[in-house]
Amino acid sequence: MSRPERRQIFAWALYDWANSAFAVTIMAGFFPVFFKQYWSSGSSAVQSTFHLGAANSAASLVVVILAPLLGSFADQGGGKKRLLLLFTLLGVLATAALFLVGEGEWRSALGLYVLATIGFSAGIVFYDALLVDVSAGRRLDFVSGLGYACGYLGGGLLFAFCVGLTLHPHWFGLPDAAGAVRWSFLLTAGWWALFSLPLFLLVRERVSPRAGIGLLQSGRAALRQLAGTLAELRRLRVVALFLLSYWLYIDGVDTIIKMAVDYGMALGFDSGDLMLALLLTQFVGFPAALLFGLLGERIGAKRGIYIAIGVYFGVVIWASRMESAWEFYALAVVIGLVQGGIQSLSRSFYARIIPTDKAGEFFGFYNMLGRFAAIFGPLLMGWVGVLSGSPRLSILAVALLFALGLLLLLFVDEEKGRRMARSL
Repeated sequence: MSRPERRQIFAWALYDWANSAFAVTIMAGFFPVFFKQYWSSGSSAVQSTFHLGAANSAASLVVVILAPLLGSFADQGGGKKRLLLLFTLLGVLATAALFLVGEGEWRSALGLYVLATIGFSAGIVFYDALLVDVSAGRRLDFVSGLGYACGYLGGGLLFAFCVGLTLHPHWFGLPDAAGAVRWSFLLTAGWWALFSLPLFLLVRERVSPRAGIGLLQSGRAALRQLAGTLAELRRLRVVALFLLSYWLYIDGVDTIIKMAVDYGMALGFDSGDLMLALLLTQFVGFPAALLFGLLGERIGAKRGIYIAIGVYFGVVIWASRMESAWEFYALAVVIGLVQGGIQSLSRSFYARIIPTDKAGEFFGFYNMLGRFAAIFGPLLMGWVGVLSGSPRLSILAVALLFALGLLLLLFVDEEKGRRMARSL
């Protein structure tokens, strides 16, 4: 691999280092805690859980609607980097604005959180699509895993600093933990913006034969391509079947990521324990994601996904029965071993069975289903909790999603998918 190729791969992977700060510090970490204790002060735990689940679902619904069209639009104009920049700016600015939201203003907090989540989630459509611009062949598994590994390390380092900031605010001249959390929103926004720059400066996007056409012309062509891709999905049955399987099992993964801290608080665990457990997941996830990339190269991405789904199924069963904080720590370690692996191998597996010249469009569908899953999962947990009054039953329902996803994945023929993609 030449030095320019290595530089591009590293710059691409560094974006995961950048935006994972939002995924870990805000989405999985401080926002659920701060929302429940500060912005929703006076509300019941069940109500705040429902509001948070609804906000996650609303953001995901917007991405579900936009992702395929945006991906197609990027393919038409060769604009994956430009659209990634647009949504990165949206996410960064909305995250920074959370600093200004006062106590009890849960509606404003949710509104900004939805905007930031849209920026984060929609940006991933174009970031994922750029994978085929910086790598190919057997290295797809490793490069995809490298991105997630950078995400775990980068997100974990900032999160560790922010946890220290909230535990010892007086060391930094801040009055209390609430002030420290608010500063964490600004720090996350700055981290996201700063470490995104290498991708925009160094990654070379493949020039589309349609690049340079006008905005209106690109929009019309994108709609035509979207209709054509929908028709192609009827013929690319391997891709369609994998997307259905992915939709089910990634639903479980995303729900656990977004709702784990809230679930732990509903069981009465201390928020400090939950933050430290989440931090542990990040640092375990860094080497594990790299190892899963190498594992995918050795045994195949599909077999690696099987292993990860099996582990997640066991995690959900254990989580529904846990009683002590030490069990939450143990589960954090187990999740860290497979979370990045299932995400990175799913991405590299999918990249192999789609036409490379339509990567933006096909990754639009890929991320659409991932976001659509994120609509259903948090709402499922919220409603089961409301109807049953038991958070344990709500987390147990997630096991069904992993079981169904695994069942469908058994019927996905990778070699057939590759042949059909090359024939288009």
